[in-house]
Amino acid sequence: MAFFLSCALLIQVWLCGGSVEVVPCTRIAHIERAHKPYLPDLSVTMKRNALRVAEVWMDEYKTNVLIAWSLPLKDHGLDIGDISERKKLREKLQCKPFKWYLDNVYPQLDSWEDLLAYGAVSNVQFSKTVYMKISFFFPPQNTYYRRNGELYIGKIKSHKYNSNRCLVDNGKSNTPALHDCKTSKEKGFNMLWDFKQGQELKNRGTKRCLEITKHDYYHLVIQECTGQAWNMQHVIHEF
Repeated sequence: MAFFLSCALLIQVWLCGGSVEVVPCTRIAHIERAHKPYLPDLSVTMKRNALRVAEVWMDEYKTNVLIAWSLPLKDHGLDIGDISERKKLREKLQCKPFKWYLDNVYPQLDSWEDLLAYGAVSNVQFSKTVYMKISFFFPPQNTYYRRNGELYIGKIKSHKYNSNRCLVDNGKSNTPALHDCKTSKEKGFNMLWDFKQGQELKNRGTKRCLEITKHDYYHLVIQECTGQAWNMQHVIHEF
C-alpha cells in the first residue's frame, strides 16, 4: 500500500510543477511496521491502489496497470472507491498530462502503445495454455503480443527491453526458447510471430508454428504447421 502511495506522490509532484531527487538511503536504519493490516489480502489491495493512482494520474495510459495485472480493460470487477476529489485537486493545480512525464521525466518507461493482446494463450484443440516454467504450481504465464510481432512471455518489466523474455524459434530444435528480447533483436533471432485470434501462431522467419503434441504428456513444441489454433485472453485491438 505504501508503495502505491509513494508512486502517487511521485507522479503528482512531477506533474504538478515539482521534482523528485534520488538520494542515498540513511546508513542508520530503515523503519518498517511490524504488522501490515493489508497483508492478508495483499493482491487485491495492491491492485485497488494501483488502479486508483492510474485513474487519477495516468490519463490514456491507465490501461497499462490493467495490462500489468492481466485484468480485462472493461469490467475488471475491482471497486476503486470515490476518486472525484483527487481528480478535482489535479484540475485545480493545473497539472501536466501523464504523457509529459513519459517524455520528459521517465522516457525509459515502456508505454505499451503498440500492444495488441495480452493474458494467457490457450490452444483451441487441446484447451491448454502456454506454460514455459520449471515449476507448475503457479498460474499460466501471461503473454504480450506487440504490433511488430514480438511475443513476450512471463512478467513484463516497465523499462524498454529490460530483461523481458521473447519467444524465439532457432529453426532447428522443436523446443520453444525464451531469450532476452533486446539481445534477440540485436542478434537477429527469429522472434517475430504472425498471429490472428483463433488461428495458428507462426514464426515469420522460419514459417514454423507453436503447437502442442500429446504422447504420455502434453508438450509445447515448434514444428511444421498442422493447423492448430490459439486464442489470447484479452484483445486490445483487432488484428
